[in-house]
Amino acid sequence: MELASGNGVERDTGERAYDVVLFGATGFVGELTAEYLAEHAPAGCRWALAGRSRAKLLALRERLAARWPRCAELPLIVADSTDADSMGELAASARVVATTVGPYIWYGEKLVAACAEAGTDYVDLTGEPEFVDDMYVRHDARARETGARIVHACGFDSVPHDLGVWYTVRQLPKDVPLRIDGFVRVGAVFSGGTFASALTAMGRGRETLRAARERRLHEPRLVGRRARAPIGGPRFSRETGTWALPLPTIDAQVVARSARALDAYGPDFVYRHYASVKTIPMAIGGSAAVGTGLLAAQLAPVRSWLMNRYEPGQGPSAERRARSWFTVRFVGEGGGRRVFTEVSGGDPGYGETAKILAESALCLALDDGLPKSAGQVTTAVAMGDALVDRLRAAGIRFRVADAR
Repeated sequence: MELASGNGVERDTGERAYDVVLFGATGFVGELTAEYLAEHAPAGCRWALAGRSRAKLLALRERLAARWPRCAELPLIVADSTDADSMGELAASARVVATTVGPYIWYGEKLVAACAEAGTDYVDLTGEPEFVDDMYVRHDARARETGARIVHACGFDSVPHDLGVWYTVRQLPKDVPLRIDGFVRVGAVFSGGTFASALTAMGRGRETLRAARERRLHEPRLVGRRARAPIGGPRFSRETGTWALPLPTIDAQVVARSARALDAYGPDFVYRHYASVKTIPMAIGGSAAVGTGLLAAQLAPVRSWLMNRYEPGQGPSAERRARSWFTVRFVGEGGGRRVFTEVSGGDPGYGETAKILAESALCLALDDGLPKSAGQVTTAVAMGDALVDRLRAAGIRFRVADAR
């Protein structure tokens, strides 16, 4: 029987049928993730496809087998996110469950609870702060007891930002106050699932504030150190030559949680997160679009109409994804030193997100020597350099950049 250690907890992962189970495999991002695993999972990796519809799973397996014949016998698991018993059986079958089934506030909790109970590692693609905070309050303690690592936001939300800051911290002096600004640029379009999740999150402002307040009541206080992610004001960034607009996504929250958990971020850490745009008209247009989206999301009929116009399961074509890209530039300062780093890659919402989710699951399932951790943790805390190395090998660039 194999025992894995997590934050001092002995975690029984022996006799599991699979190393990785991909739940939601027949959705848009799920299928891209399945294709990535079919091409890149090592020969000894035991993985399976899971979803609600056996017919859709069979059809997906046939498509995979046409390109990768070894997938012809890939195991299939029929499971329903609304059924606690179904989620319990799924969690008990795997060392790691990767899920693309969102919006997670509607469909995610039973699987998180099952993984926390079974001592099964869990990764998802959520960018929903309310869901993440609620899962911390309800399931972090049990996950710590069983040794399960619950790692949310394992896609473009929030790995390039979380690990990009981790990479930047590693270039700066130790044990000194650190300040890092991140500037995000993307050229991409949304899928129906991402659109639905974003609208859901924007339409739940009061619930999100409630969840954040409740989490603060449960989180231990940081003693002798500070780690913050304040929302900066709009400004012109001389470091990047662009206009910087505050970007109030979950990414900055994830970075701050990594900084709270890891002494390597120094005694006083500050991170600010921005969207980076080249011209004033683009800045004004972007701000107006966000404001309009927030307003529309508050009106239930409008929100439902928008979701019906762009349903989950739809997404950009392969040709459009091939033209998509992202760049996150970081400016880090501390101990009298200033560094510029950059994380960049291709299509952020789908191609690279599928890659990141798959590599996160493989890292947790297969890599030796990961940091000891358990409970709800970030990618920097759970995987750190091991995941950076995997993503670099997979084509996502982490580099020290020149000043502009």
